[in-house]
Amino acid sequence: MSKHPRVVHKRRETITALPLYYSGNLLKKSAKDKDFQHFYGELRGSTLFLYNNDTQDTYTERLDLELLKSMELESPYKKKVPTIFTLALPQEEVQLKMDNADTGEEWRGYILTVVNKEIPRNLQMLPGQKMKLEEMLSLEKKRSPQLERPALPPRPGFLQSKHTPLPDMPICYFNVTRQEAEKMLEKNPENGNIILRPSTIPKNYALTLRQKTARGPVLKNYRVTYTSSGFVIELENPMTVRSLNDVLKYFLEKTEYRLRPYVVSQPYDTRIVMSPPPKCVSLPQPTVPRAQVAPMQRSQTKDKDLPPLPKPDEGEYVIPDDHLPDEHMIKKAAQVANELEAILQMRKQENAYIETGKDEEPTYQNGGCEKPSKTIQWSNVPMT
Repeated sequence: MSKHPRVVHKRRETITALPLYYSGNLLKKSAKDKDFQHFYGELRGSTLFLYNNDTQDTYTERLDLELLKSMELESPYKKKVPTIFTLALPQEEVQLKMDNADTGEEWRGYILTVVNKEIPRNLQMLPGQKMKLEEMLSLEKKRSPQLERPALPPRPGFLQSKHTPLPDMPICYFNVTRQEAEKMLEKNPENGNIILRPSTIPKNYALTLRQKTARGPVLKNYRVTYTSSGFVIELENPMTVRSLNDVLKYFLEKTEYRLRPYVVSQPYDTRIVMSPPPKCVSLPQPTVPRAQVAPMQRSQTKDKDLPPLPKPDEGEYVIPDDHLPDEHMIKKAAQVANELEAILQMRKQENAYIETGKDEEPTYQNGGCEKPSKTIQWSNVPMT
């Protein structure tokens, strides 16, 4: 019993999560095919999905037109002549054939408009058909800026290690084949149960897991398809998620976390070894640098001789404190001091002079000595 077209359309929309722009029957041929094969094609977003017939809900192949390099017609548009054009993709070249020339022209118009984001000028289409192209173009321009690009596909194998996850990739991602992934899970079950790996189809992925059952461990592989809106987990009821990490999260939740991501175990030490005490090493005492003093600059002025120290008077005596004289010595010293004082007074009186007269010649009187030029008279002047 065939499914109702509405049910098929709903399932396809759920799987692809993309708007439908155009659909119809076509023939497809790749380099490995000898003849063209019949498919039912749907252009959803910028991806061409191919089904074996119009009742199949899960697509058989898909072509990502965002990666299209060129599109070439084998012959110009002609009525009643099949249209064949070649799509040059990064991994292969695909030929599409339409028995009806008008249908082929519509397919070419929709594909070029989606890829280039503009309507080609040399289309052989009716005005109503071009209006549908304009509506499709406006929808595609609104849809494209809102897309969140998923993680990039893995780099070539020679540029990375098999056990090194890429940025934004789950920790259980390994660049291995299906056989290598199954062998890793069987050989080291203690490391985990789930491995995410690249698929043989470009930009697609696969998930290999080892699940315990009543009959023993069972190995299973699931296909994860990349689309412009996210990643589709190919199940009976396909599930679309945003990233590969969400793919892993979905499987963990569905298995109630009984499975674990496969992570390569790292060696760890189990013993703590005491290091020997450090040897005593005698270090030389640090040398303290000497302070550098600027040399003293001598004054340019000549050094003047300092005045001599004044001589003490002959009558001044210093009596040491540690030797106290007796009474007899004190009296004798006083007598000598008085005698010396009297002698000094007499000498001072003899040397004193008085200058007599300002305009007259002075007269000096000193024990009878006279000088013919001046006369000096000596007199007794009391000393103050």
